[in-house]
Amino acid sequence: MSDILVLYYSQGGAVREMAQLIARGIESVNGAKARIRTVPKVSANCEATEPDIPNSGAPYVELKDLDECIGLALGSPTRFGNMAAPMKYFIDGTVGLWLKGGLIGKPAAVFTSTGSMHGGNETTLLTMMLPLMHHGMTIVGLPYSEAALSSTSSGGTPYGASHIGGPSDDKAITEDERKLCIALGKRLAETALKLSA
Repeated sequence: MSDILVLYYSQGGAVREMAQLIARGIESVNGAKARIRTVPKVSANCEATEPDIPNSGAPYVELKDLDECIGLALGSPTRFGNMAAPMKYFIDGTVGLWLKGGLIGKPAAVFTSTGSMHGGNETTLLTMMLPLMHHGMTIVGLPYSEAALSSTSSGGTPYGASHIGGPSDDKAITEDERKLCIALGKRLAETALKLSA
């Protein structure tokens, strides 16, 4: 089996649920396996405030997870049109992989959840792509052959999967958003297996 890293940060739970749906799409492809990981919160305190191992959910990511995987799905809630600080903090620490070209040629996809329809979901997806492109990764999006992309009245973009969670992050993932998460995972896995062959 070839592992594809599904790396996310989630506070309200929507991005975590999206990660699980993307993992389902990855594992629908014969020969592909999802490796789900998260990042810890960041703090203004100078001493660690998070446990070394999360109390629940996915384990924290390590650089070796990126190095060992043949593809990456990266997810974060939207913070003012950009990825959340904990994800950016982790990405900023991947210089060692960049120096050795460890991610060059690997495919990557992005996903997000926002509070409102025009709350920055597309800009978040686009800005999440930038460091991945600096790493030399190949970006995988969602083509309009995915019917849910044309029928959705909530989240879903050609840039990646998205969800509109509402101001309190309490809106359930819609059927179209669910389909697009699974489709993105499947497309990423198919691309990763072809590129790694």
